[in-house]
Amino acid sequence: MIITTTNNLEGHKIESYLGIVSGETIIGANVFKDFFASITDIVGGRSSSYERVLREAKATAMSEMEMQARAFGANAIVGIDLDYETIRDGMLMVTASGTAVKVNKL
Repeated sequence: MIITTTNNLEGHKIESYLGIVSGETIIGANVFKDFFASITDIVGGRSSSYERVLREAKATAMSEMEMQARAFGANAIVGIDLDYETIRDGMLMVTASGTAVKVNKL
């Protein structure tokens, strides 16, 4: 499966557009991660615990989107967009969306 943020693929021709696909995940950060992240914010530097949670959420959303595209018979997803939203009580929502397509090599 080819996955890209661009609207076309160099060296490939889009034969058919199969529909919009998406994957979502909602995760929560626990109290200990919040505590250590706040210390990092005060002292300076990056919060690796939050970065790890974001990577996991992104991977889950992308995986769900890819499974949906495969169910449509797609071999590529173009125009991918990733959105990150915070929702109440420390919850984080990550959404991946794109267009499932069937492509052939030129």
